[in-house]
Amino acid sequence: MNISIVAGSPRKNSITFRVALFLKKILEERTPHQIQILDVREYAIPPMLQEVISSVEKAPENLKPLAEAMFATDAFILVTPEFNGSYTPALKNLFDHFPKQTHKAFAIATASPGPMGGMRATQQLQLLINALFGIGSPYMLVVGNVDKKFDEAGNLVDLSFQNMIDTFIHEFLWLANSMKPELKSVYN
Repeated sequence: MNISIVAGSPRKNSITFRVALFLKKILEERTPHQIQILDVREYAIPPMLQEVISSVEKAPENLKPLAEAMFATDAFILVTPEFNGSYTPALKNLFDHFPKQTHKAFAIATASPGPMGGMRATQQLQLLINALFGIGSPYMLVVGNVDKKFDEAGNLVDLSFQNMIDTFIHEFLWLANSMKPELKSVYN
């Protein structure tokens, strides 16, 4: 299965990106899946093209690698900070450029240096997933005090948080595997 972790923070020194790095590492270590990070900072995505990118061939040259990744993805993990009670405009802009993600599994991970961890962004992301015709995992990863749980390299430093992460990944993979049984795997 191809899993894309969408790192939705446009900030140069994003602390939310630490969560994306950690999730990539742990999924690569514990599953046979292909894992990649789609970092919104790496693509010069205009505010909105006149048409949705309907294939890799129809993508602008600078967005072809992103289009290849989007069309090959079987399941998404959305990682975002909270911006004014919602997810980042950069994350929404990315998905606005592509067709609906019908019947693809989605997981939500939010992070913040504050204690609430982006809780309000999770609610808005559920609406986005529904609008994309995706299927959202009901178990979300809400990371309050992210700067105290993960170091700059994406290593977990607060080991008491590991059970939350394991449950989050287990539930997401259960959903993704249910939707793509031919790609089934186990998370250990």
